[in-house]
Amino acid sequence: MALEAQRDAASVCRECPLGALATQTVFGEGPLDAPLMLVGEQPGDQEDRQGRPFVGPSGQLLDRALVALGWDRSVAYVTNAVKHFKHEPRGKRRMHKTPAQREADACRHWLESEIGLVRPRAAIALGATAARQLLGRPVGVMHERGRWLRRDDGLAVLVTLHPSALLRGDPAERETAWAAWLDDLRAADAVAHGEAPP
Repeated sequence: MALEAQRDAASVCRECPLGALATQTVFGEGPLDAPLMLVGEQPGDQEDRQGRPFVGPSGQLLDRALVALGWDRSVAYVTNAVKHFKHEPRGKRRMHKTPAQREADACRHWLESEIGLVRPRAAIALGATAARQLLGRPVGVMHERGRWLRRDDGLAVLVTLHPSALLRGDPAERETAWAAWLDDLRAADAVAHGEAPP
């Protein structure tokens, strides 16, 4: 009930301009006792239309990774740092725009409320926006990727790429990038199977 109340409150949020521009708020989903929280940047076009996180191309790649790792999606609560889709029209398409820091900061309390309700053993930051919002400071994803970092409240955060980075990458390097990304995520195997993070 508490999560539903937060979702309802977020649906009318106008703390930044994005709430008035998006089709709908995209709150997180997953079991409230999930050991892992996966945090992305913001909803994309499909997420904005369907009202669910990680259902577009990036979500399909994330699902492939979960299968490759032998994780059931029920081990994770999946959400985004920003709850509304920021975009610009380009013809008939709506193209993703990176949220401004003030827009991400306006959403931070929603992410913190999800952390407080789910109480995961660990979180995986998928990309720089998620890492910054989880850790409260700028994070160099390429420098910190695959490493566990600790928040002031003790929550362990694993930093890695957002799946969209793999989709945008050089096709000739895609398999190598995929294998490296799985290695990053594999660092959370123990958490996914009910153990504590390192």
